[in-house]
Amino acid sequence: MVEVALPPLLRYPSVDELGARAAALVARRPEKARLRRVGTSRAGTPMWLLSVGHGDRQALVVAGPHANEPVGGATVLRLAERVLAEPGTGGDGDVTWNLLLCLDPDGSRRNEGWLTGPYSLGRYFRNFFRPGFLEQPEWLPDGAGAAALPETRALLDLQDELRPFLQCSLHGVDVGGGFVELTRDLPGLPQRVAHTAARLGIPLELGAYDALYWPGLGPAVYRIPPPRRGDLAAAITEAAVESTWFHPVRHGTVTAVVEAPMWGVASVADAAPHPDPDAVLRTVSRGLRHDTRLLERLLARVRPHLADTPDAARLLAPVDDYLLVCPGLADAWDPDTLGGERPLPPLTTAHLAALRIAGRRLALRTAGLLHRLVRGAGRDPAGALPELERLVEEWCADYRDGFGARWIPVARQAEYQTRVVLAAARLAGRFPHPRSRSGEPDWGPQAAVPIHRE
Repeated sequence: MVEVALPPLLRYPSVDELGARAAALVARRPEKARLRRVGTSRAGTPMWLLSVGHGDRQALVVAGPHANEPVGGATVLRLAERVLAEPGTGGDGDVTWNLLLCLDPDGSRRNEGWLTGPYSLGRYFRNFFRPGFLEQPEWLPDGAGAAALPETRALLDLQDELRPFLQCSLHGVDVGGGFVELTRDLPGLPQRVAHTAARLGIPLELGAYDALYWPGLGPAVYRIPPPRRGDLAAAITEAAVESTWFHPVRHGTVTAVVEAPMWGVASVADAAPHPDPDAVLRTVSRGLRHDTRLLERLLARVRPHLADTPDAARLLAPVDDYLLVCPGLADAWDPDTLGGERPLPPLTTAHLAALRIAGRRLALRTAGLLHRLVRGAGRDPAGALPELERLVEEWCADYRDGFGARWIPVARQAEYQTRVVLAAARLAGRFPHPRSRSGEPDWGPQAAVPIHRE
């Protein structure tokens, strides 16, 4: 009998579709795959783990850690199909692949206004949701023992049960490029990431804002520094707290955070020196201060009218987080105010592009959340909606026209992430790379995914 795989995903899967497709895969290959419930979200949504293979060594892949980054769901389904179709791909049968379908299913459901497309920047930001920092399940601001979110507890329990040699956390960059963050070095990974990105036409983020102060291990690959105690602003902007990335280090686990872009920007891959970085930094800082003051005034106008709006507190938490960190970031990037307390590293064109994108992102997410709140209220007594609509439209146009942001099809995002995960597994587990007939390392299918078919 000829086995027929599930059709490829050309759009992001919803939480329900992830579960249904995983169940269908298990029904088709029950001798190789199984599905079990490993937790329950705050809203009562089951958290499903798809396990493929029966190897002694465990790999853990976590999809959907951030609610607005759904690419991981498409990736884990593609990864399961790849391992089933090519058993040697994941380590010659020595590995069991444990794929957590979605770490934040409740947050993912709140993104369903844009999740299934059509994909445009305006549609994304007007329907954007990402919980406040303290409700993001990967973070442990008070340590693992004090973790309160059931989603976090489910992941911690899974890590302690499996003791994986590798954990991959699948993230998405809304606008920018791809990059990888590691809790310890995996020599050879930067070359494989670059190879994969070149094949698939994915720009690499050579000066990622997330890793601005972190050591580089190679182009677009960064080492996550050990967690340290800090205030909330530092935690939000630098991931400078304990996290589920570091929790399994006690088991010898290496964690790879694999970031795949939704809208790609070519300038984030430009490693050339910039002729006047201070001028760019001043422009970004002043723009961020201006946008923050504007958004603070809008928030003050609409907040009194949102008390009775369903989920107002849940949607306002990230707004408050963003407005909390913006002034400090503007000061940290401004050459006239940053002083010598924490000097910026040498900045390339890629770094400056990433900072410009980050400043615009903070403002756009805030405006999009306020836009969504006012729409959800069903009334606009403060008269803020037209202004919010104008801001979202103008700032999305800046991404599209000023930065040249271009949509990267879902299948291509997922293929990039799948290949990087497999390369990390081979290096972390010291498995040999499959060889092609020519003797060259085979890092997955070499031909780029044809865009016209996506």
